[in-house]
Amino acid sequence: MQILDFERDILALENQIQDLVSLSHMYDSVGDITHEIAKLKKKLRHMKHEVFSNLKGWQKTQVARHPDRPYTLDYIQRIFTGFQELHGDRRGGYGPSVVAGLAKFDDQSLMVIGHQKGRDTEEKIRRNFGMSHPAGYRKALRLMKLAEKFDVPVLTLIDTPGAYPGIDAEEKGQSEAIATNLFSMINLKVPIIVVVIGEGGSGGALALGVGDRVLMLEHSVYSVISPEGCASILWDDKEKVKQAAEALCLTATHLLEMKVIDEIVREPLGGAHRNHRQAALSLRKAIRANLKTLINYSPEELVEKRYKKFRSIGVFSNGEG
Repeated sequence: MQILDFERDILALENQIQDLVSLSHMYDSVGDITHEIAKLKKKLRHMKHEVFSNLKGWQKTQVARHPDRPYTLDYIQRIFTGFQELHGDRRGGYGPSVVAGLAKFDDQSLMVIGHQKGRDTEEKIRRNFGMSHPAGYRKALRLMKLAEKFDVPVLTLIDTPGAYPGIDAEEKGQSEAIATNLFSMINLKVPIIVVVIGEGGSGGALALGVGDRVLMLEHSVYSVISPEGCASILWDDKEKVKQAAEALCLTATHLLEMKVIDEIVREPLGGAHRNHRQAALSLRKAIRANLKTLINYSPEELVEKRYKKFRSIGVFSNGEG
């Protein structure tokens, strides 16, 4: 597992515990050190809590980008049954950076759509590191409309640095594809639950980000631009990424306070990259609770509430009058 700078003390303590456990199994002469191991495990839990409860914006970004963090297909495998992936935008495009298909969740059919970054080098290249071309967003929209036709709720999982910025993507209508998704999702007559599971970057995230409920995993990030891009534009200095990350207010806590998102989904102690199973269980619980509420609304109520929700984002009062 890749170790981040602020995790080094945690790793050292984990190794110490593992060494003691190995010794206790290998040599009877060591004696009973169960109590000592229990003390160290308690210390480890406390250390993880202290470290991960006080992460700054740039540190959260590093966790959100962690290569061992669960991706869309990991959550699909652990949360849903009978997933049937559907392909193509029916306009000649494939869009491998976006995974989408029908699945079962508690005997309820769902259309699950999410970014997929790729786990190994070959898959990362094939998935374009989660940065989708227009075909990916058009595929997503095609399947959202299919879900609307059959009255199936939609779940989107966001995890992308942003939409692919290459010339060929622009020539094929990248901005139009994203804008069309935004326009169409706001009017979709089925429940939409959006979850930022890792990195939510710019328009590439927004293209799947319009929903009745917008959730974020505890250590995910969601912003209009990457900290590196922000630092380069504002200060012409990429080394100021920490300052940029704080200025962007991209953490789940910040965005909940500003009412950009509706709920924070807690991660396992130490981050989702340390325990995929527990992360999936937490997300399953959040999806179940929100879906239970949303299915009670009529299509007209869903569209009206969704419209009002997004129109109210960014509206502030100075307390006068």
